Amino acid sequence: MPALATPVTVGVDTHLELHVAAVIDQTGRLLGTQAFPASTRGYVALVTWAEGFGPVERVGVEGTGTFGAGLTRFVRAYGLAVVEVARPDRSTRRRHGKSDPIDAQAAARATLAGIAATVPKTRDGQVEMIRVLRVARRGAMKARVAAAEQLYGVLWSAPDELRQPLLGLTTKALVRHARRCGQGR
Repeated sequence: MPALATPVTVGVDTHLELHVAAVIDQTGRLLGTQAFPASTRGYVALVTWAEGFGPVERVGVEGTGTFGAGLTRFVRAYGLAVVEVARPDRSTRRRHGKSDPIDAQAAARATLAGIAATVPKTRDGQVEMIRVLRVARRGAMKARVAAAEQLYGVLWSAPDELRQPLLGLTTKALVRHARRCGQGR
């Protein structure tokens, strides 16, 4: 009768183009570290590689809302448990050094120890739609303010004969006037 495979825990240090994963066993012993592209192919390779060490019990991912969002969605859809791992604190990084493999190992150990136990947000549904709309609105408002400031900057530096008739106008009226000037009217 074949021996039962021991479950393993995976930790992932995520970046824009590359994710570094570390696999540890139940005693915290490092089984392997590997880098994978931050793409669907890379996610498949990462999970396949990790499962080569044994059944994956949990995957701890740094940055589940940013660089690790795609990996988090993939791993969750694959059927594995995912937890969010906080970045190592600066004192730990100073003592042990900063490298992606070290950060991935720290993520795996935090996941195994239960320190990283937060289930990442699913980033879907109504709450996510509202968040996206708020981000878009905030960006549009900032762009609108920047455009008005730019228009006023041009107005303040214009020659007196152009500036004087426009000084009392509201921002909307100034924009309408600028639009008419741009159309040759």
